[in-house]
Amino acid sequence: MIIPCPYCGRRHSSEFSYLGDASLMRRPDFEASEEMWSDYIYLRDNRAGNHKELWRHSFGCGAWLIVERNTVTHDVLSVVPAKDQS
Repeated sequence: MIIPCPYCGRRHSSEFSYLGDASLMRRPDFEASEEMWSDYIYLRDNRAGNHKELWRHSFGCGAWLIVERNTVTHDVLSVVPAKDQS
């Protein structure tokens, strides 16, 4: 899979580290219940189709990126720096 890094250009996915679902970037408050933390850590949807993920360009510029890709075809739809996401 080729990921177009906004800073380095098109690179093979082996240069990147996958962190996971980008929608989980906002974790529960520290004082949240044990059940809320357990759900945040262990429960994941395994969706087919378009999905936003958090990747780091580990063997490149080191940037954290939000990669939107299709999990069935592995087509990369968009890549934006994570710092630009609200």
